Amino acid sequence: MDATIVQDKTKHYPVLLKEIISIISPQYGGTFIDCTFGQGGYTREILKNKDNKVIGLDRDSESFIVAKKVEKEFPERFIFKNLNFSKLGNLKLKNENVRGVLFDLGYSFTQIKDPKKGLSFNTSGSLDMRMGLNDFSAKETVNKLDGKSLEKIFKTFGNERDSKLIVKNILKERLFKEIDTPHLVKIIEKSKKGNNKKIHSATKVFQALRIFVNKEISGLIYGMIHAAKVLKKDGLLVVVTFHSLEDKIVKYFFRSLSEHKSVSRYQPEEIRDEILFELYQKKPIAPSSQELRENYPSRSAKLRCLIKKKNSYAFKTDILDKFKDLIEIENLGFNL
Repeated sequence: MDATIVQDKTKHYPVLLKEIISIISPQYGGTFIDCTFGQGGYTREILKNKDNKVIGLDRDSESFIVAKKVEKEFPERFIFKNLNFSKLGNLKLKNENVRGVLFDLGYSFTQIKDPKKGLSFNTSGSLDMRMGLNDFSAKETVNKLDGKSLEKIFKTFGNERDSKLIVKNILKERLFKEIDTPHLVKIIEKSKKGNNKKIHSATKVFQALRIFVNKEISGLIYGMIHAAKVLKKDGLLVVVTFHSLEDKIVKYFFRSLSEHKSVSRYQPEEIRDEILFELYQKKPIAPSSQELRENYPSRSAKLRCLIKKKNSYAFKTDILDKFKDLIEIENLGFNL
């Protein structure tokens, strides 16, 4: 029987690192784009091969601190851009031999525990949740957005069954004072009183707010579209998701590009006759039992990989149409 491994709760663990490096190893020798640079765990591992170059992206400006250290470790082979990966198409990559694009859609331990970011319901910090390059905060959302919009956000992005009651109580409370993190948690706990949950009662609402504030749905969709276009032949698009909504979007996008299917529900007769991509494998890759012992938060991670089979940069996809209802909910932020 394996000895129990005690997790270092002050350390960030790159999720599924061994599995990702194993997948991209045959592609060593080229440029890789780490779309969620964070603490640099994946980037450093990729740069151990001297034939590799990495372009690291992160919307969080605080990643500059880590990026400077990586630049010193790997001079001339690492470039950092404070950029939302939805803007990946803005990079000038014509002369780059892009062999892989990586998205880790989770949040680092450092980000979650930072009271200024307000991502956790266990802190007394500001109800912010902005990860950088945002238009509005979670505080503005909760205190200013109308009830119907809040209910849509909580129900759709958090799958919160008690959205209606939670929103009703938010609207009552905010008449008297501005709602902050501890206050919102109390409202949620009061609204869900008596519910026997294995997870904290505020988890789903906080997830929904984070997705909404950071426009994670449209960001992921546009990021994957741009990534699929910049890859060279045999290049790999690797995405690690952490909740069912993300995984649903990634799964649909990957399958839609790797199957003979209609590229639009409005033109069902237009069937894709050329397949530019193939799945690495049909089922997602999950963390090993060892990783779960070392890093329990990785339990919900799912890794999917898409392989580009031809050097083509023009392809059609109906993913924006498929998930337009989700994007419309994200756009409720324009009302703030």
